[in-house]
Amino acid sequence: MSSTSSTSSTSATSAGSAISATRAARHIPSLDGLRAISVMLVFIAHAGLEKFAPGGLGVTIFFFLSGFLITTLMRVEYQSNGRVNFAHFWLRRALRILPPFYLVLGVAIGAALAFDPPGTLAGPAVAAQLLHVTNYWIVWHGYEGQPAGTGVYWSLAVEEHFYLMFPWLYVAMQKLRLPPQRQALVLWGLCGVVLAWRCILVYGFDVPTDRTYLASDTRVDSILFGCALAVWRNPVVDAPALRERRWKRAVVPGALLMMILCLLVRDPGFRETLRYSLQGIALTFIFAAAIRFKEWLPFRFLNLKPVAFVGALSYSLYLVHFAVIFAVRRVLPDLHRVASALVALALSVLLSWIVYRVVERPCARLRRRLID
Repeated sequence: MSSTSSTSSTSATSAGSAISATRAARHIPSLDGLRAISVMLVFIAHAGLEKFAPGGLGVTIFFFLSGFLITTLMRVEYQSNGRVNFAHFWLRRALRILPPFYLVLGVAIGAALAFDPPGTLAGPAVAAQLLHVTNYWIVWHGYEGQPAGTGVYWSLAVEEHFYLMFPWLYVAMQKLRLPPQRQALVLWGLCGVVLAWRCILVYGFDVPTDRTYLASDTRVDSILFGCALAVWRNPVVDAPALRERRWKRAVVPGALLMMILCLLVRDPGFRETLRYSLQGIALTFIFAAAIRFKEWLPFRFLNLKPVAFVGALSYSLYLVHFAVIFAVRRVLPDLHRVASALVALALSVLLSWIVYRVVERPCARLRRRLID
């Protein structure tokens, strides 16, 4: 009797520690601020002010963040339970991603049917969005036939493809008992393979920009760089490898300089091949420092409440903003570009807050009831 009680108590303690560890991993300092930066870079570029903000970098930050967060959660789960529950993993992803995804897409389709000329929508283009293969559809057929403002769905297709494949790779590395550094080397090696593939496509086959910018097989390395940071020297769960002074005086300035150089070099070949890889390397150090040194002046703003608020809305804001920009331009065509952007931003934040409160938060509560 006492043995059974002891076993039950131990199991309960283990389960409780796993839950608390998972919850801690979901509340990582500076992450909402980084989300806010990424979504605002995308918004400013789509609002017609791309000279002032590199929208593509915003998407790359989103990719890196997804890889880092998802892998950190899987790492915590595996260390706590000795396994990754694939069903729970995909259920969490489905409840997090799909309800806002289909809600916004459904509204956009309805608006196109109601206000656009007949024939604007194309069934195959919309089906590609619904089935998460719109990035390859755009590569082969272009953006025609999609509801206005839903072109951003290509990046979600890249992430969905990642979610289907990566858990198998992560668990395989654990089953092979690869140490953290070896796991990171595997992931960086895959990043090198993707870079080589981009170089073959660009320099060997002269493919258009959309092929390398949108396709999962040429952009997944932006996610894998985040995964590599999560498995080795993770700023959330691992001890720092360098002293704080060295990070602040050399590592972070060097990473920022690399990022700036990536944005300044305008050669098309570089931009579609090596740029994504160098950005992934730079983001590795920037993310680690932003999380580890959240009170350091250059990163302190990431944790301010208004910035964190925008970060919390970032997924819904990303989904709705481009459609809102199109709608504002259609209704107020003579409005100055900056004024139009401000109106679109206000409306986008309002709509994304509604989606967050009505859809995202209830789904988060459901996730916790079903899984945690």
